[in-house]
Amino acid sequence: MAFTFFFRDLPVLEYAVENSLKLSLGRLKIKVWDAGCALGQEPYTLAMLFAERMSLPGFNTLHLDATDHDSENNFGQIVTAGEYKSEELQRIPADIFAKYFELAPGRPGHHRVIDRIRNRVFFKYHDLLTLQPIGNDYSLIVCKNVLLHFSYEQRIEVLRMYHRSLTPGGFLATENTQKMPVEISHLFEPVTPDAQLFRKIEIKS
Repeated sequence: MAFTFFFRDLPVLEYAVENSLKLSLGRLKIKVWDAGCALGQEPYTLAMLFAERMSLPGFNTLHLDATDHDSENNFGQIVTAGEYKSEELQRIPADIFAKYFELAPGRPGHHRVIDRIRNRVFFKYHDLLTLQPIGNDYSLIVCKNVLLHFSYEQRIEVLRMYHRSLTPGGFLATENTQKMPVEISHLFEPVTPDAQLFRKIEIKS
């Protein structure tokens, strides 16, 4: 489980949200998969970014799957509760913090992500190396600070799985340190030169 914090790598996440919203115009549901969600900071960040750009009815169509694999099985409740030490939230922009966090009941020194955001994030345990996707037709998959823990061959197979899981033209955001393996470069095209954001390329049979 990787260390992370709210609004980490914000430019990449903003690119990803903006592009996936354009793709999803007119759809009944916007599906997002955050693979490697750690303690929930990244999927909740994504949900807040979507909320900032969508009407309330539109935001209610967001379905954000947050997954991670932890052999000790000790953090799913943390993600679901959405409660964090207040001192860990100080780098969040003040207007965002005021809008999307509240004092955690019965837990002095903690704040909780508000229900409107938490209700759009669905946590599941999942081992990426099973190469079995949790769903399909995703407009966006975010996988940061995960692939570096895998071998080169494992990364290729996980990325193939993401390609199968994305809707046509869907987007994949990865960590900046990970380049797209040449063996599968035909499956994705870069969206911008200054972020690891890729668009799915359809492969004709």
